[in-house]
Amino acid sequence: MTTDPEDILHWLPTSEFQRVLDGIDDRHDRLRAFSALSRVNTLYMIMKAGSGHIGSSFSAADLVSWLLLEELDEDEVFFSSKGHDVPGLYAALIGLGRLDEDLLHRLRRLGGLPGHPDVRTPHMPFNTGSLGMGLSKAKGLILANRLLGREQRVYVLTGDGELQEGQNWEALGGAVNAAMGELTVIVDHNRIQSDTWVRDVSDLGDLEARFAGFGWAVLRCDGHDFAAIEAVFRRRAEEFAGRPAVVIADTVKGAGCAVFAATSMAPGEWRYRFHSGAPEPEVYERAHGELWRAAESIVGGGGLAGLEPRTATGRPPAKATGPSLPKVYGRALADAAERDERIVALDADLVLDTGLIPFSQRVPDRFIECGIAEQDMVSMAAGLAARGLLPFVHSFSCFLHARPNEHIYNNATEGRKVVYVGSLAGLLPAGPGHSHQAVRDVAAVGSVPGLVVLEPAGPRQARAAVDYCVDTPDSVYLRLVSVPVPPEVAAVDAAEAPTLETGRGTVVRPGGRTVAIGAGPVVLAELLRAAETADLTVVNLPWLNRVDPHWLAELAASADRIVVVENHYTHGGQADLIARALLELDLPTPPRFRGIGLTEVPRCGTADEVLDAHGLSAGRLTAALAEGENRWTTPSTTS
Repeated sequence: MTTDPEDILHWLPTSEFQRVLDGIDDRHDRLRAFSALSRVNTLYMIMKAGSGHIGSSFSAADLVSWLLLEELDEDEVFFSSKGHDVPGLYAALIGLGRLDEDLLHRLRRLGGLPGHPDVRTPHMPFNTGSLGMGLSKAKGLILANRLLGREQRVYVLTGDGELQEGQNWEALGGAVNAAMGELTVIVDHNRIQSDTWVRDVSDLGDLEARFAGFGWAVLRCDGHDFAAIEAVFRRRAEEFAGRPAVVIADTVKGAGCAVFAATSMAPGEWRYRFHSGAPEPEVYERAHGELWRAAESIVGGGGLAGLEPRTATGRPPAKATGPSLPKVYGRALADAAERDERIVALDADLVLDTGLIPFSQRVPDRFIECGIAEQDMVSMAAGLAARGLLPFVHSFSCFLHARPNEHIYNNATEGRKVVYVGSLAGLLPAGPGHSHQAVRDVAAVGSVPGLVVLEPAGPRQARAAVDYCVDTPDSVYLRLVSVPVPPEVAAVDAAEAPTLETGRGTVVRPGGRTVAIGAGPVVLAELLRAAETADLTVVNLPWLNRVDPHWLAELAASADRIVVVENHYTHGGQADLIARALLELDLPTPPRFRGIGLTEVPRCGTADEVLDAHGLSAGRLTAALAEGENRWTTPSTTS
C-alpha cells in the first residue's frame, strides 16, 4: 500500500533548531535561520490542524525571533495581544525547547495547543484573541509590579487591524501619565486586517503622529530586517528608557514565502486569502518547497550541513460538508434588500464569514464596512434606525454580543429596531478556542427588552428567519452556526414551514414520551443521532428567549420528561426559559425536567472531541438521558 503524497507533511525537530543556534556564529544569520525554521514548522502545524492563521504568524516571525533570542531576559514578559499569530509563537517556543516537541502535532486539538493564547499553556501570560485588550493587561501588570517592588520590562505585540479597537486608544494616555518606561508595544504593521487592506476599511492615518500625540516615544523599522530591528531596540533602550515606547514594524502579511505574501497578491485582488485556514495540498507543497529551499540556503550559508526533516502522515481532521447558514443567510438578505430599500448591512471586517459578499456586490450603496470596531458599529446602527432605515449588524457572535453589549441595550431603550446577526455561534468550530466560541451570548442579550433571540437550524429556516427579521416589529439577535448543516438536520429542515411563529417549535422526529428540545444544527444533529438508540421525541425550538405557553402546554401533555439541550451556557439560556414557563403553567401533572448545556469554559479541539468533552455528543446525551430520575426535577408550584 502506498501513501498518497498529499498525506505527507514535513516538520523539523527541536534538535535541528538547537543545531542551528549552536552552529551559526553570525547573529543575524542565526536569527534568519531560526525564523525560517519556525515558518516551516508553523506551516506544518496549521496544515496538520486543518486551520490556523498563516498570514500574521509569518509577518510576525522575525519580530518574535528577535524578542525571544535577543531582547528578552528570562524574567521579562512578552505576549501577542492579537493572538492570531500564536502558531508562529508556538513554533518558536518549541524550537527553543520551552514547549514539548510533541505539541507540534497537536495544534487545535483537545489537550494540545489552543488556537489562540491561553494562560493554561506555558509562556502564555494572558488569554488573547479578543482584540484590543493587550495594552491594558500590560499596564495592569506593570502597576502590580510596582506595588510589589518588582522591576520587569513588558513587551506587547499588536496588529494594525487590531488598532481599530477603541480600547487601545483608551490605554495610551494612562501609560504616559504613569511614565511606564517598562512598556514597549510592537505594531506588526502588515497593512492587512482579516479580509482586506486596512486603508480601505478604517485608515489609521499617520500612526506615528497618533502615538506621539499621546506622548509615546515612537520608533519605526523594517520588521524583516534584523539589523534594523536591532538598531531600533537599541535606540529604545538608550534614548527613551523613561517613557512607554511603540515600535512600528513595517511587515508583509505572509512574509518569508511568496505563496503567502501579500506582496504576491494579483493587481486588483481585494481579499487576502491566507488570513486563516489551512491551504490546499497543492498550495502547501509549493509553499513548503519554497520555505525549505530558503531555510537550507540560510543554514548552508552559515556553514552547516543540510537540514534533516521529519515526516508525518495523515491528513487534518476531515472538514464537514453541508450547507453553510451564513452563506444562505447572506443571499437571502441580498434578495430582501433588493425588495426593501430600508435594509442596510453593517459589517465588522468579516464580510466572508458573515455571508455578506452577495450583499456588498448587489447593493453596494447600502453596505457599510465598519472594521474591527463593534461598539462604533452598533451605535451607528442606532443612527440609521433613527431615520427609519433597517440596519442589519454583523460580526462573529463572540464579539457582537459582548463588547457592545451596553450599546445594544441603549439601542433597545430608544425603541428603534435593529437586527444583530452573529455568525460563528456556539461551541463549534472549537479550533479557534474560547475567545471565539460564543457560548454566553444568549444569556447576555436574551433579557434585552424587545429583542428576540432566534437560531435557525437549516437553510429553509434561515431564509424564513430573514423574512421574520424584516417583518417583525421587534429587534432580533439572529444566531448563526457557521459549521456546515449536517445531512440529518438538512433533511428535517427541508420539511419545515416556510414561515416562523414566535415561540413555537416543531416536532422533527416523533418518538416516545421523553421530549428533547434543541435549536440549531449542532444540537439537533446530536439529538437526532441519540434518538436512533433512545426513544426520543425531538423538537426544534429556534426561539431562545421566547416560548408560546399554549404550544408548550400541548407539548408537555404528551411528555413524561422534557430535556432541553443547549449549544451555550445553561444559565440564562433556553432551559431556564422553558423551566420557568412550565412553572408558570402550573400543570396538574408536570413532566420531569432537565437542562443540559455548557457549564465551564469551552475546550479547544476538533468538533467530535469537544462535543464529547462537554457532554453534547449523541453518545453522552444518550447516557445522560438514561441516568436515574434523581437528575430530573419537577417544575411545579404545587405540592
